[in-house]
Amino acid sequence: MKVDYIIIGIGLAGISFCEQLKAHNKTFVVFDNASQQSSTVAGGLYNPVVLKRFTSVWKSKEQLEIALPLYAHLEKKLQAKLDYKIPVYRKFASLEEQNDWFAASDKPILSEYLSETIIKNKNRAIEANFGFGKVLGTGRIDVKTMIEAYKADLLKHNLLFEEAFSYDALKIESKTVQYQNITASHTVFSEGYGLVKNPYFNYLPLVPAKGELVTIYAPDLKINYVLKAGVFLIPLDNDLYIVGATYEWKDLSNDITKKAKEDLLNKLKKLISCSFKVEDQVAGIRPTVKDRRPLVGSHQKYKNLFVLNGLGTRGVMIGPYVAKQLYNFIENNTPLEKEIDINRFSF
Repeated sequence: MKVDYIIIGIGLAGISFCEQLKAHNKTFVVFDNASQQSSTVAGGLYNPVVLKRFTSVWKSKEQLEIALPLYAHLEKKLQAKLDYKIPVYRKFASLEEQNDWFAASDKPILSEYLSETIIKNKNRAIEANFGFGKVLGTGRIDVKTMIEAYKADLLKHNLLFEEAFSYDALKIESKTVQYQNITASHTVFSEGYGLVKNPYFNYLPLVPAKGELVTIYAPDLKINYVLKAGVFLIPLDNDLYIVGATYEWKDLSNDITKKAKEDLLNKLKKLISCSFKVEDQVAGIRPTVKDRRPLVGSHQKYKNLFVLNGLGTRGVMIGPYVAKQLYNFIENNTPLEKEIDINRFSF
């Protein structure tokens, strides 16, 4: 078999890059053994504002201009609902926070995203004496559904190998790579936290951060917006809500923990007063980077090996953006932005 690309990993980064290849009629195969769960357990929010500090997310406008059309395309292609348009409400803890919000909304980079109207709380299940600020242009991507449907589509077309990739079996030549019976021009590693075991790119400073979410059933809550106040509260259908997320840097297993559950529920109880029942809990390891920028680029020695990783907590926004940059870097010799280029780290 001869293809243009071998892709390792089919989370948010891998899907975004595969879609670049399809758009340009490039051939590829994917290897994925479902060992990395960060994408499938993601809350999936796209939100252009850092709500802790009322600042703009890096390149948020440029990211959304690429990401939202991609998800609309995937909805049609996969025949699955993926993009749920839903506002984000930031609960104010004080008058000072309200004032900070108004100051931020006057900034050109934030004015189109921050509503200037303070929303009064009318929900008896929520204590919010100072009201909410509303973020515009936000939503949730159902990442789990997208990945499952995308993998099924790849399998249908014989493009996905559901098995671990053996680095030792990869034979690298000057213009091609050989893996098993596959010859390719390029190999792209988009394996999330699995990068730490990759002998070609494990020198990169990936900082694994375990995150856990719980799903609750709260029939008396009745909110149709994402609520941010210590935790994110994301409404689903049938009175279900996602509560997240935790950050853990020592325990790097995919196992759920009692500690994380208690931490999330303690914060939740400070936010809502109605009764609820925990229905589910999930965990995954986020691939974050110390400077909070993705890892994109080519190996310094093996120029046909590439990495697309480190999407962190905002993968649904940034994944399509950096995937396009990597494609143009490989195929059109377009320089990568210095902020994402792995050459910022020593080999």
